[in-house]
Amino acid sequence: MDFAQRTIDLARQNVAEGGRPFAAVIVANGDILAESANRVAQTHDPTAHAEILAIRQACTKLGNEQLIGATVYLLADPCPMCLGSLYYSSPDEVVFLASRDDYQSYYIDDRKYFEVDTFYNEFGKSWDKRRLPMRYEPHDAAVDVYRFWLERHGGERKATPSSA
Repeated sequence: MDFAQRTIDLARQNVAEGGRPFAAVIVANGDILAESANRVAQTHDPTAHAEILAIRQACTKLGNEQLIGATVYLLADPCPMCLGSLYYSSPDEVVFLASRDDYQSYYIDDRKYFEVDTFYNEFGKSWDKRRLPMRYEPHDAAVDVYRFWLERHGGERKATPSSA
């Protein structure tokens, strides 16, 4: 199966149905593990990006939050939220079929605090310098939740083991 073409077909169908031009296909062992088009317009859920939905499906199917051994096909270079989710889920490879430069003359995300051209710069700023107003209200009880987590996990701070 041509997984790139499947990704393109999902995105094209989504646009035909009134959705946004994005899709994701996750492949493992030569088979489609999960796939989704972007569902933001249909669900009014700003997190319903194709990558997020496909990652959720795949990880639920696997019973694991890691996609080690998988390849993820995307219609476009992922946004920061999706890129973070891809890093967190750890697939072996991500293949994207259109760059932002490729599609910028046809499509734009026009959110109050989100322009792809400048958004990555926001990640590098300290919380009090970002465009999105943020306020830090320290509470010892909030840190206690993390102490409790450490206690519940043997008292040793360590990374989650991979399934590789």
